[in-house]
Amino acid sequence: MTKHYVIGNMTGNSMDAIDLVLTEFDGDKMTDICSFSKPYTKQMQSKMEALRSKVGNKTKSEILALPEFKAIHDEYIRQVAECVNEMCKKHKIEKKKISAIGFHGKTLDHNPPSRAKVEKTKPYTLQIGSGKMLADLTGIKVIYDFRSAPLMAGFDGAPLVPPHNAHIAASEGDGCYYNGGNTSNFAWIVGGVAQVGADAGPFNEYVDNFIRDNTPDSYDVDGKYGKKGKLNKDLLQKCFDIGRDYYERGLPKSGDPQYYHKDEVFKVIKDKKISINDAVYILEYFAAYIAVQALTLTDKKIKLPPLIVLFGGGWKNPVVRESFDALLRGKGYILPEHKTTFDDFLKRFKIAPTVKYSNFGEMMEARLFADLARYKLDEKAWEIPEIVKAGKKVVCGVVARPNARRKTYDDMVNLAAKGWQSNS
Repeated sequence: MTKHYVIGNMTGNSMDAIDLVLTEFDGDKMTDICSFSKPYTKQMQSKMEALRSKVGNKTKSEILALPEFKAIHDEYIRQVAECVNEMCKKHKIEKKKISAIGFHGKTLDHNPPSRAKVEKTKPYTLQIGSGKMLADLTGIKVIYDFRSAPLMAGFDGAPLVPPHNAHIAASEGDGCYYNGGNTSNFAWIVGGVAQVGADAGPFNEYVDNFIRDNTPDSYDVDGKYGKKGKLNKDLLQKCFDIGRDYYERGLPKSGDPQYYHKDEVFKVIKDKKISINDAVYILEYFAAYIAVQALTLTDKKIKLPPLIVLFGGGWKNPVVRESFDALLRGKGYILPEHKTTFDDFLKRFKIAPTVKYSNFGEMMEARLFADLARYKLDEKAWEIPEIVKAGKKVVCGVVARPNARRKTYDDMVNLAAKGWQSNS
């Protein structure tokens, strides 16, 4: 068996921190050696959000022409590199023993085939982040741009996590593996194999942005705002109606903050003069609500194991977690239009589902990209359920090796950015 030591990196849509984990892969056995996390400043969060607002629906050449793009990109890569170097120094890691860095990059736009087909547009996905620059600044091989290959093969390219969930299920058992990040996503693992994976909808996206806009905090620490709020049924209905087109779309599907229409939701809160505490409560309840509503879309042919395994810091919010548990017991408030589908879904379990935190819950998203990188090192296809069912194989990732003589970088934007069809 091949043994790899891989550093996985994730900087999600919430831009709360740069997360790193060093994982040993001995065949299919995974062991986390150490981890590192460094919060982003509000200044960097603001820069990236401003850039996101400008790059939507733009081609690679249009993005590269933006006057602020290179400076923000380079600052982002330097910060990731500094964290890698700092982690190696802190934990006395010999870089020559590291097989690679699995680098996700920063997603700023996403128009997957599932959405493009509905809107009659051409699919694309946008991640920024030069793997070559990161390799040069760290002296370590970098594997990156994991989403382009599946998208260019006709698949959504997100979520990428179901095969990693299946690897974890080897020790934790069959079940629904649910990640609570900026967007929530899940995969059903049955017989050790991922049956379906999908993004559900906004998880931290609504509440973290609302907290940052209206309080001195970056997120609702221990639910201190949400626990003081109360349910507003009309606002809950409005949240669903605003994103209905996405939430009712069948599985598998790939999400992105632009589909959730955050600004429209926040305008309703402002216009109705809803208090901060009540607004936070509803946004947190809605995160749990959408997480369950998405599960009700699972194909009835899939036998549902009565185990739900949670990943991600968003589940540590007590309002979200308690609301999710209540909905799975049939005790939370359900919109009238969903009562039948929620009831039918719960009846599919022979026994009431058990909810637990994963033993691999810490740094799951970062470890995912370490896992993807080791698959690329071995040139193995990443077993995304929809690709496997189509009888195809897709190896994800691009390799960049350190080169001290390199002065410019041609990979600041990923391969499957808008317009890739005319360049391929």
